[in-house]
Amino acid sequence: MATAAEDPHLGSGPDEDDVSLSGSESDSDSILSDDSVLPEHMPEITKGRAASTLYQACARNEPVSLRKVLERGVTKEEVMELDNNSWNGLMVACCKGFVDIVYGLHNCPFIDINHQDNEGNTALMIASQAGHVNTVMYLLNYYPGVDTEIKDCRGFTALIKAAMTGRSDVVAALVMAGADIHAVDSTRGKCARQWALTTGRYETRYRLRRLNMRPKAEQFCESYVPEWPELKERVAKATAEKSATEKITQHIKNRFGFRFPRDPQDNGCLDHMVRMTTSVHSPLISTGCHPLCPTSPPEVGKRRLAVPELVKKHPEKVLEDSSVCHSNGSVSHIIPTIHSTESIAPMCCADTMRRGSILSLASTKVAATFIPRSMARRNSVFPSGCIPKINVSRPSEPTPKKEKKKKKKEKGLLEPPKWKYKEIKDEKKKEKKNSEKEKEEKEKKEKRKQKDNKKAKN
Repeated sequence: MATAAEDPHLGSGPDEDDVSLSGSESDSDSILSDDSVLPEHMPEITKGRAASTLYQACARNEPVSLRKVLERGVTKEEVMELDNNSWNGLMVACCKGFVDIVYGLHNCPFIDINHQDNEGNTALMIASQAGHVNTVMYLLNYYPGVDTEIKDCRGFTALIKAAMTGRSDVVAALVMAGADIHAVDSTRGKCARQWALTTGRYETRYRLRRLNMRPKAEQFCESYVPEWPELKERVAKATAEKSATEKITQHIKNRFGFRFPRDPQDNGCLDHMVRMTTSVHSPLISTGCHPLCPTSPPEVGKRRLAVPELVKKHPEKVLEDSSVCHSNGSVSHIIPTIHSTESIAPMCCADTMRRGSILSLASTKVAATFIPRSMARRNSVFPSGCIPKINVSRPSEPTPKKEKKKKKKEKGLLEPPKWKYKEIKDEKKKEKKNSEKEKEEKEKKEKRKQKDNKKAKN
């Protein structure tokens, strides 16, 4: 059985010199352990009163207090209040994974996203080393000017730290956001892939290798076609006539074969289903997210601009009408190939209230005017973009009631048995009907007698 050291894709494993990282020879004593994220001194958190400063609100994870502090106004000195480790409130929140605090600080003035502590760590480095994926994604997408290539006192970047601690999801997020995968540290001269191999993080090494094989997320592009290219070949192969030997071998495999759990096959059915459901053309993505760049999907080594940077460079009308493309940090416009609802609607009807489908109107409202018109989802029943006008009128005559057909009992067929309480009920109903009929007959006879007596008297 092959071991991890013998895997040709992962490499020969850590060297003997790299394994014995002890004493003065080690340049990552505080990096290899998971507990190394916390600093040497953490301030004591006193519970009771609400936080009165920005740093206290961040350290205590109190979003309500943070909102009140920001509403009353803050100064640069209050925002950049530091502790003994030169950590500000954002760095404390990134260390502990307080996503609400990180969300509340992205509009805070005077915040320095690239501030370094005593050891040269930034907020992105701390969140990456701790493995908080949501925090890392929010820093990359909503904090303008975040630098992924800043190095600490040992020369480690955020990507190298995430690779050393085995944070595979964080590594993928940093690489797809434009982090340099070939950046090396200043002491050993190793990149993130080599450090993952040195520290025994084989899953992270495998994740990096998979990202290099597929450097571009095509399903997040507007030109992605949600059709499985191998479907016709698989169907033709399954429906083709098999020879006798093929049938026998297939029967033996199904009967005596062993099924072990394994990863999904590349370009297989499960892989295609994951891509199709996470693509831009999926209704869940278009109605639940705000794709500002549907023509420029994430790619390894391509710098991704944050949302505030895109909004600052381009007004809302440009982002709504046309698609925006990333190209190594620069932005260019691309006219979408798909026809918008505005161009299709006038051809079908002149009424503006009926233009566009219900789903397209809902998607534009959810997207808060950031989703382009080309990505608006249209109804598949009425793809022309016109909602049909329906007139409802009530009928003058009431609808006739259907008469129940009596089932004829056929002799010689089995019938379900009757319960005793049902037989008693039926007998009581018959007795009531008979008594009512007798009363009616007596009343009729009495009336006839009275009439006869009157005629005889006259």
